Amino acid sequence: MRKIVLASASPRRKELLEQCGIKPEIIASDIDERISNNHTPEEITMSLSFQKAMEVALRIGEGLVIGADTVVVLDDEILGKPLDEEEAFSMLRRLSGKCHRVITGFSIIDAEGTERVVDYETTNVYFRSLSDQEISDYISTGECDDKAGAYGIQGKGALLVEKIEGCYFNVMGLPISKLNHSLKKFFSTSF
Repeated sequence: MRKIVLASASPRRKELLEQCGIKPEIIASDIDERISNNHTPEEITMSLSFQKAMEVALRIGEGLVIGADTVVVLDDEILGKPLDEEEAFSMLRRLSGKCHRVITGFSIIDAEGTERVVDYETTNVYFRSLSDQEISDYISTGECDDKAGAYGIQGKGALLVEKIEGCYFNVMGLPISKLNHSLKKFFSTSF
């Protein structure tokens, strides 16, 4: 099997690939993640995932490189990673009792050739109505640090969620089923 490189230091993405039998080499990308308000969230995530994968592919010169970028979108506004607890509280208060979208763009680049895939997945996530105390209690777990939208569904953040429509793994940061389908372009069999 060809070498697969994950252009991300995300432990969740690494775990998801390993769960599917892929032992990726980890080489975090080093790009400036600026976003433009002139593009849709889908375009932004696909562009950033491509930039991450391409930056690593150019460094290593061989193997398949997977890049990904995940955003939380509420009322057409992208909610990034909170800068502090106050911003995390504000984000979670806004998400309370509402539906938001989690969009993950992903790219697969053959560092040795010209083959590439750039795609995205969207999942609708419905939060239950949260009290200020519930939000504060969740923030005190530290789980909201370094997470788009100030929560992680794979931990205690699951208690904030009423239901989802779509791919659960997408909310964790990597739409495994769609990624698997896309990898078939590079292999005779999927993982």
